[in-house]
Amino acid sequence: MAAPQTAEFRLDTLPESPFPRLNALIEGIQPGKPPLIMSLGEPQHPFPDFITKTIVENAKDFGKYPPIIGTPDFRAAVAGWLGRRYDLKDVIGAGRALDPETQILPVNGTREALFNAALVATPVTKAGTRPAILMPNPFYQCYAAAALAAGAEPIYVAATRDNGFMPEFDKLPDTLLARTAMIYVCSPANPQGSVASLDYLKNLLRLARQHNILLAVDECYADIYDREKPAGALQAAIDLDGTLDNLIVFHSLSKRSSLPGLRSGFCAGDKKFMSRFRAFRNIAAPQVPLPLMAASAAAWNEDEHAAENRALYRRKIDMAERIFGNRLGFYRPAGGFFLWLDVGDGVAATRDLWAKGGVKVLPGAYLSREDSGATGDLPKGQKGGTNPGTAFIRVALVESEAKTEEALQRMADIL
Repeated sequence: MAAPQTAEFRLDTLPESPFPRLNALIEGIQPGKPPLIMSLGEPQHPFPDFITKTIVENAKDFGKYPPIIGTPDFRAAVAGWLGRRYDLKDVIGAGRALDPETQILPVNGTREALFNAALVATPVTKAGTRPAILMPNPFYQCYAAAALAAGAEPIYVAATRDNGFMPEFDKLPDTLLARTAMIYVCSPANPQGSVASLDYLKNLLRLARQHNILLAVDECYADIYDREKPAGALQAAIDLDGTLDNLIVFHSLSKRSSLPGLRSGFCAGDKKFMSRFRAFRNIAAPQVPLPLMAASAAAWNEDEHAAENRALYRRKIDMAERIFGNRLGFYRPAGGFFLWLDVGDGVAATRDLWAKGGVKVLPGAYLSREDSGATGDLPKGQKGGTNPGTAFIRVALVESEAKTEEALQRMADIL
């Protein structure tokens, strides 16, 4: 009797979530000191007082199904923030490059929207073969899950110190770009804190338009930066030709306003894609409850709390610079709230930090995987099979200043 065939499923090659891997790595190891958790990018800063007040004032609306397009107040608040943050006031409005009525959608946390966008953007075939979705390496695990769920091949393109931690998508072979449906970019980048320049974004958008690719730019750390405001992809698109063709951007209140539990963000961009995305979301995507949408609108309308939040992260980066100096490859991240430290062996260093100092960090290798390369789908001169995160650890500066200083000092003493 013939043995039964083993079924293959789209998500069989999904990279494992880094946090169960981390727990398995340190399982059974007693922390050397009272634990300090620096592994999870969950903001611990206080969120604005008006959030709770607004939710309570609108609590009666928990009894209503929220519209997938959000409320006029929400869309107006997002449009106002985009106009202030990226100096886009003159291009926002009915009949302009960014129409809040058709090109802004609330999302139930950007992770679900980053995932679902790939399902809408990916054709069954492109250039007569399996579509590809490109992403930086290291990468947000959601990107890979989205590519696989959409039936696309995830292509991991190295973001290393040599290229300023910004992947060189423009050096990929034309044969790969021809079958590419979507490119994920994160700026400011998680985990390295690198920021895409306006020229980088313009060149990438030109590439996307040349090959009819959707450029999906994850800008969730846009309001957390060190000294200069990171450029935005919407700015790049407007500067190029005044349209948002082939572009969608994602923003969140999780980092900007220290509200990860609110599960609220938005996406904006290409009018044709947003129409298709809205139709999909009307059927299959989660809505943001109306009281939470009201609180979200209040948060997007108010910038002072975001500035205070940013200043607190900046003080902790100052602290890290004082403690580490030029050791462990320390550099000031231009954006975000992570340190990306070169410790030689991230897995070994993670075990040591937990066993000797009770500090929980994340091995860089758990946020990345071997670069794609088996089919020649790599920039010229780049070798495949290398995991660019192996030497690193990621340290999340999300705790209080006192706890952060204690954790960083323990790390410096051990490493």
